Amino acid sequence: MSFEIEGILHKKYDTESKTDSFKTREFVISTEGMYPQYVKFQLTQDKCSAIDSFQEGERIKVSFDLRGREWQGKYFTNLNAWRVDKASAVAPANTYGDIPPPPPPPEGQSDFTEFSSGNMADDDLPF
Repeated sequence: MSFEIEGILHKKYDTESKTDSFKTREFVISTEGMYPQYVKFQLTQDKCSAIDSFQEGERIKVSFDLRGREWQGKYFTNLNAWRVDKASAVAPANTYGDIPPPPPPPEGQSDFTEFSSGNMADDDLPF
């Protein structure tokens, strides 16, 4: 199962050798929108250098897989990145930050006028 996400490279870490034959490297991107998220990814083995050419603050696109495992009754999830590219110049249009707020109610009317008017004759809900 493969996924893609675009965001700003927030932090990249040094490569770590877990064993003589296994190495990993982590990096964090921040998503855009009304509620930005900081998402940490892991690169492994020969993919550890995929982030080298990018600078913190640069917009990137990450292709990744979800990886999960169980160890001694505990469950772990990794976002295993397998490709990092320069992101498109245009930000995605469907972010929560692009949704305009609702218009304010008319002068002298609160948001709850229709519910507080006492006219519940047309309401067939039992609560």
